Amino acid sequence: MLFRKNLFEMAINLAKSQHLDSDGLAQIFMQYGDHLYSKGNHDGAVQQYIRTIGKLEPSYVIRKFLDAQRIHNLTAYLQTLHRQSLANADHTTLLLNCYTKLKDSSKLEEFIKTKSESEVHFDVEIAIKVLRQAGYYSHALYLAENHAHHEWYLKIQLEDIKNYQEALRYIGRLPFEQAESNMKRYGKILMHHIPEQMTQLLKGLCTDYQPSLEGRGDREAPGCRANSEEFIPIFANNPRELKAFLEHMSEVQPDSPQGIYDTLLELRLQNWAHEKDPQIKEKLHAEAISLLKSGRFCDVFDKALVLCQMHDFQDGVLYLYEQGKLYQQIMHYHMQHEQYRQVIAVCERHGEQEPSLWEQALSYFARKEEDCKEYVAAVLKHIENKNLMPPLLVVQTLAHNSTATLSVIRDYLVQKLQKQSQQIAQDELRVRRYREETTRIRQEIQELKASPKIFQKTKCSICNSALELPSVHFLCGHSFHQHCFESYSESDADCPTCLPENRKVMDMIRAQEQKQDLHDQFQHQLKCSNDSFSVIADYFGRGVFNKLTLLTDPPTARLSVSLESGLQRDLLMHSRRGT
Repeated sequence: MLFRKNLFEMAINLAKSQHLDSDGLAQIFMQYGDHLYSKGNHDGAVQQYIRTIGKLEPSYVIRKFLDAQRIHNLTAYLQTLHRQSLANADHTTLLLNCYTKLKDSSKLEEFIKTKSESEVHFDVEIAIKVLRQAGYYSHALYLAENHAHHEWYLKIQLEDIKNYQEALRYIGRLPFEQAESNMKRYGKILMHHIPEQMTQLLKGLCTDYQPSLEGRGDREAPGCRANSEEFIPIFANNPRELKAFLEHMSEVQPDSPQGIYDTLLELRLQNWAHEKDPQIKEKLHAEAISLLKSGRFCDVFDKALVLCQMHDFQDGVLYLYEQGKLYQQIMHYHMQHEQYRQVIAVCERHGEQEPSLWEQALSYFARKEEDCKEYVAAVLKHIENKNLMPPLLVVQTLAHNSTATLSVIRDYLVQKLQKQSQQIAQDELRVRRYREETTRIRQEIQELKASPKIFQKTKCSICNSALELPSVHFLCGHSFHQHCFESYSESDADCPTCLPENRKVMDMIRAQEQKQDLHDQFQHQLKCSNDSFSVIADYFGRGVFNKLTLLTDPPTARLSVSLESGLQRDLLMHSRRGT
């Protein structure tokens, strides 16, 4: 009845006095608001709708006030909706749009500048997006900074306001992980506009990063540092700053990633190759060589070599060749550039490790039609001293040179023939001495086998006292007291005095017998030795070439072989104990 007479105030008072529930009251408020709205009292209507918040669907009210002339009423309703924390993202967007349409900065600031997180009644990210779209950058920055939306803050600073200095300062206040990620994301933009300040911050980030004192969070523990190699692409168009950054990292942090040193070498080589000023070029040359000698390219030798070859940095190429023991390449380089003295110097410096360098040098000078007698003589002198080539091969090599006459190798051939004559004389003398020694030993063995042995020793060979019976005599001529012999002998059949020497001989014989079938070793030594005849003679003495005793051989042949192979054992028979 009261509703029909539009007595809503009286109906509300009556419902309250009768303790009507909140749903019932909300229904009355809604009808009262609808009545006032139909009468054109929009301010009164919105106040009634505000009293239905939490019971009535907000979209029912919002649809009534979407008209631009009623935006004040809609703003009041949405403010209350947010204060009661019942607003969603759409409500926040709508309220902020209302503020921006009204250009009510004071209300806008009052809405966003809350004192604590607990007082925030809206979605911060949505608010930032709306404010940014509406051009309220300062308000959007305030929200982003106070609510730690770092990405939005940097986007607005860099893309909208273009305040690069402030963006870099903000990054410098962030904790390490966030600073690192944002530097990777926005590094190229910052490097393009403020390269020096950006480089300084990167130096700190990659060594011992600490957020600036304005930072809000706790200070990072010492030692936080980013991987400097990951920031190299940022410097793509800033070679000067890149050089400063790389040199700083190599000095302050010697254990920097290998990519730092590779890039620094490439940069120095590029600068060296394009520099026209001789003094500056010399300085850059010294810097590049110093970097190569730092020992940082041992594991990436090939990469450093390719870089030096790409930029035609010959001193670096030669240094790397030497470090890699690529002496043949060093030799080839000097030969290509016809640097005769350097060819000789390389042979003198590395000839011990690789003797074939001298042979290559001789062949190289032999192919030259110009007069190279001085260098040929130097090479021949070393070949002679080290016996690196046979004389015939030397003559054949020099025969290709039309300017080389016999006078070039005359001294070499004379000295070679003199040495060979001396060696032949020494060998003949040694052979004659060995034959005499062999004849004497054979005679001694024959006498021991066929003739009686008279023992005339009067003193013991151990104690040097006069011999007394019982005594022990050996065919080698040594005599002992029996008690001395029993005290010092290791075997009843061996003379204590001759035993050490006999053992050596027996060990040599056994070793030779064991090595008789080492054909692979023989072939290897024959191939690698400078004196093949000595190797053959050595193996011949070991019995490698003795005739094998086969089952098909007649008995007499086997007997003769047995006698020959037993000759060395017969040499020891005179040391056996007499009976």
